[in-house]
Amino acid sequence: ELQLVESGGGSVQTGGSLKLSCSTSGYYGVFCMAWFRQDSGKEREWVASVDSTSRPTYADSVKGRFTISKDNTKSTLDLQMNSLKPEDTAMYYCAARSGTCYLASSWYNIWGQGTQVTVSS
Repeated sequence: ELQLVESGGGSVQTGGSLKLSCSTSGYYGVFCMAWFRQDSGKEREWVASVDSTSRPTYADSVKGRFTISKDNTKSTLDLQMNSLKPEDTAMYYCAARSGTCYLASSWYNIWGQGTQVTVSS
């Protein structure tokens, strides 16, 4: 079974950048890969996803600032985050599901443990 491990979180000031990586244990070519985030007391929110054809989709709140990409040589899923804002503060999770990408977290059955991103003003 595919396993996911996130890395790259940290603390930055407003306007800064971070790059998150999700390492996978196996072949993920047929999977939809996604990033979600969850802040304290809030529901888990879809951030971006990339389907099996490597077509990316973004939430409006991050469009133009975040870039999701797959590195097939390293079997990783990356999330480059630029122009970070305090409202981007959350635990970020990598997720996967076989087949079509969906926005709701309930569709995803494979999750990483999360990596914390904190943006200070």
